[in-house]
Amino acid sequence: MATERKAEVTWQGDLMSGNGRIDSVTSGAIGGLEVSWPARSEEPGRLTSPEELIAAAHATCVSMALSHALGQAGHPPEELKTSATVTFQPGEGITKIALDVAGRVPGMDEDAFQQAADEAKQNCPVSKALASVPEISLTARLEG
Repeated sequence: MATERKAEVTWQGDLMSGNGRIDSVTSGAIGGLEVSWPARSEEPGRLTSPEELIAAAHATCVSMALSHALGQAGHPPEELKTSATVTFQPGEGITKIALDVAGRVPGMDEDAFQQAADEAKQNCPVSKALASVPEISLTARLEG
């Protein structure tokens, strides 16, 4: 069954001096998040950016896909910690995403974990949506 998710944003003013707000999302989990061009193109402060939200979505998607694959293979993870770093270059767009996954997975060796993580990176829906990003790297490792 297909699902739909919606985000509502209000933007005021021009790009450089204006600002916006993520008003709401379908779940109600987030809202009232402020956004601006400086938050997107300069050092992060207290405001978010589309790239930060993409990073959160990508890390979550890879974690879910990997958790599912490991469970299906008989090795449900105790814990997966995933980060995604999205690089935004003004004038070019998103130029790179670096994924990092650390997992505690009883009974699994490093090679099998790496292979499962690579497959999760390739096949999660967010990765597929971001296929036009020039570089998406993955570091995956097991932790004690």
